[in-house]
Amino acid sequence: MEEFSKIMNWKNIFLKSEDFQNNNPTKFTFLENIFYEDFYKKLYETFPKISAFTKIETPDKSTLRRWWGKNKKNGILDPNEKDNGVSSEWNLFYKYLHSDEFIENIQKFSKIKVNKTKHFVFLNMQYGGYQLPHIHDVGPSTLILIIYFNKNWPNGEPGGTYISKNDGSEIIFEPYNLENSCVIFQDGPHAEHGVRYIERDTERKGIQITIEGFSTEDGWSCYENKVERIEL
Repeated sequence: MEEFSKIMNWKNIFLKSEDFQNNNPTKFTFLENIFYEDFYKKLYETFPKISAFTKIETPDKSTLRRWWGKNKKNGILDPNEKDNGVSSEWNLFYKYLHSDEFIENIQKFSKIKVNKTKHFVFLNMQYGGYQLPHIHDVGPSTLILIIYFNKNWPNGEPGGTYISKNDGSEIIFEPYNLENSCVIFQDGPHAEHGVRYIERDTERKGIQITIEGFSTEDGWSCYENKVERIEL
């Protein structure tokens, strides 16, 4: 559709498809310049103010969240819900996440049997924010995208979601370009990730999108009787 033509730069994204598919034991990669610049700028400029977020403090994390529209924590998305608290560009992007074009491109990129966008949440972290290394492992057909909206993030500084070994002993990858970029990984038993403790006065802005396999007969592909953990 014409209204979606200048949102995501799929030509650029597909350059990392092979890297994603070949990584073991966890399929993941890091994407840069995923939005067309003009659209990214509009999303960046209208990212929700920190006053709109809810602070979450638990032993394993300190973070802030803003859910879409009237949605609650971990609630399944309504593809048709408009959020009047954010800009028209954010609503267009949300609509795009449920489009055939988006799903088909994600399938082509990942070669994973996902077909429906399940969760969407705005993320933020301040000084003292962190997320201990953890694994969701909720099912065989789940992709998680964490997209960043931060200018001039210092090289080597905590804030990006890292990928680590399952015992937490070694970080395999941690991003430092947190502007118009994305960590994407397949959920699974080896997909350990977290965020190191933020030691400066800042805001780390981002969104998380979860895409999963779904059928009208069996529902979502997540394992039965397993609690999903979506806080990154």
